[in-house]
Amino acid sequence: MSPRNASVNEELRRRSRERLLQATVELVGEHGYEATRLADIAGRAGVARGLVSYYFPGKRQLLQSAVHRLMHLTLQAALERDPRPSGPDAGRELMARAIDAVLGLANDHPLLMRTHMAGILSAEGFIQCPEQQRLAQLLRETVVAYGSSDPDADYPLLRALLMGSVVAMLLPGAAMPRARLRSELLQRYGLAWELGVPPSEGAPDGTRTQTPGPGTAPVQEGQR
Repeated sequence: MSPRNASVNEELRRRSRERLLQATVELVGEHGYEATRLADIAGRAGVARGLVSYYFPGKRQLLQSAVHRLMHLTLQAALERDPRPSGPDAGRELMARAIDAVLGLANDHPLLMRTHMAGILSAEGFIQCPEQQRLAQLLRETVVAYGSSDPDADYPLLRALLMGSVVAMLLPGAAMPRARLRSELLQRYGLAWELGVPPSEGAPDGTRTQTPGPGTAPVQEGQR
């Protein structure tokens, strides 16, 4: 049997790494960070324990990459969902979809996202990885589609607003409702409640429905 060529080996490594990332999301979401061992992750992924250390310096780095992958895949699916937005309002729809995708993750995976945010806010800080770079590129492209004239400044602001909203949704003992946070974000970007995927709990009282363009001041109820 002839040895595998470099491209085959690279594909096998990529698949092993992705299985580790997916297993991390599943296990931390089910059992929490402390109760999840690297050996458990390797076992769920079906790879040798040594491969975990080969790809990642430690469990915290593995978790951040895993959650960034989940966020990237969720955001990409939301932005590419049919019907694909087109025309002059496409950027607004994409911005609303991005907001809903991130808030939806906090709603659907509270333990996982709370653990992720705690790691980012720890001394270890924000870890750069390929998954985080893909997520950043998608958010930057969304800002560009929305109509930003300075995406290098507006992308970090969008990221900060989304991260702040996730923390607010998951704050133990003082969590804010997703609908209220969504309403505030939509107003910040001048978006109608009906764009994106509105949550089933409905719009908070006083939510506007008018849709101004990018850079236009939000319109509050009572100002029409």
